[in-house]
Amino acid sequence: MTTTEADQVTPEAVGAVEPADHAHGHDHGVHGYHKQKDEHLKRLRRIEGQIRGLQRMVDEDVYCIDILTQVSASTKALQSFALQLLEEHLRHCVADAAATGTGIDEKVEEATKAIARMMRT
Repeated sequence: MTTTEADQVTPEAVGAVEPADHAHGHDHGVHGYHKQKDEHLKRLRRIEGQIRGLQRMVDEDVYCIDILTQVSASTKALQSFALQLLEEHLRHCVADAAATGTGIDEKVEEATKAIARMMRT
């Protein structure tokens, strides 16, 4: 796939799913990550830079093993980000449901499914 083709890949083509917020009808109130939102955005911009670097490497015909090393680093960065979000979900959303006694089963099920998705990658 060329860099141009990569730019044209749609979320559907790579198996993207609808955000859980929309799929489950969650409100758009304060989420567990809101206190670290700026930090998360900075981290995501750094990961985005890594992905753009991968595109440049392919465009410049860099040695495959070097590209794979960078793919691994990008993957680890995304996994680390996902784990932090999961922890914040557990501390905020699941803990809140447990404290109020409402929706605890749903929140635990959501977290369990998120963990299962993360383990498949």
